[in-house]
Amino acid sequence: MHLEKLIEHASRHFSTAGNGHPQTAQPLDGLRLLRQDAPSSFEASLYEPVLCLVLQGRKEVAIGALTMSFGQQECLLVSHDVPVSSRITETPYLALVFVVNLATVRELCAEVPAAAGDGEPTRAVVTHQADSGLVDALHRYLALADSPDDVKVLGPIISREIHYRLLVAPFGGMLRSLFGHDGRVGAIARAIGHIREDFRFPIAIPDLARRVGMSPSSFHRHFKTVTETTPLQYQKELRLLEARRLLRSSGASVTTAAFEVGYESLSQFNREYSRKFGVAPSQDMGRAR
Repeated sequence: MHLEKLIEHASRHFSTAGNGHPQTAQPLDGLRLLRQDAPSSFEASLYEPVLCLVLQGRKEVAIGALTMSFGQQECLLVSHDVPVSSRITETPYLALVFVVNLATVRELCAEVPAAAGDGEPTRAVVTHQADSGLVDALHRYLALADSPDDVKVLGPIISREIHYRLLVAPFGGMLRSLFGHDGRVGAIARAIGHIREDFRFPIAIPDLARRVGMSPSSFHRHFKTVTETTPLQYQKELRLLEARRLLRSSGASVTTAAFEVGYESLSQFNREYSRKFGVAPSQDMGRAR
């Protein structure tokens, strides 16, 4: 019953047909609705910490060599910034995306009892069936878009409830581990922050491991567990995503984009870009989306 009401409410925010193109609505800060009426091919992007609940249809997400598929009333929870490739496999597709506030997670962790397995290395992206309590909380949060006077008071309360329900859900361990006593998962999150900030410059793994308080071997092992990739591959993904943004939206030339994101070899850039996105960088110039 909760899901049907949420589907009905979310659908009201789209007044026209998409004609095969993706549609987005943002009824509240930190909350987006996505709709698409035709399957799509894989599209590379960077996922930041979010909860994505599928209301209709099915989506497939690939992180590293791992591919996950999730459908109606299943959700994807992302705890770290990770490059992914995703596609819509069943339509009509309707999904709700809730931005996870890690500061709120940190505050609530002190109030949530530890569970078996907390502190163990875990992937940054997991899927699970959403329970009725979480679906109901998300519906009540979306409903605030119809009552602007209530948003200021009730919005933070319901948002905090959603974060709490994520923490105590079966997949909540991935969020609890971010701020657990062991600190290894949190260290990987800090390392990701350093890579994102300095992705244009060469990475020295021993130096990066030292900055987050880990040995190089432990750092490499836990980074691979959390992100399904290596630090160097992660950096390359960031570089290529930023290069595509520059080519599509800023009018940059292929050479400018390559050197702007840190490549020293134009031929290597062309080769890796074509392998990643399936088209040469020259074909992506000016194709803003």
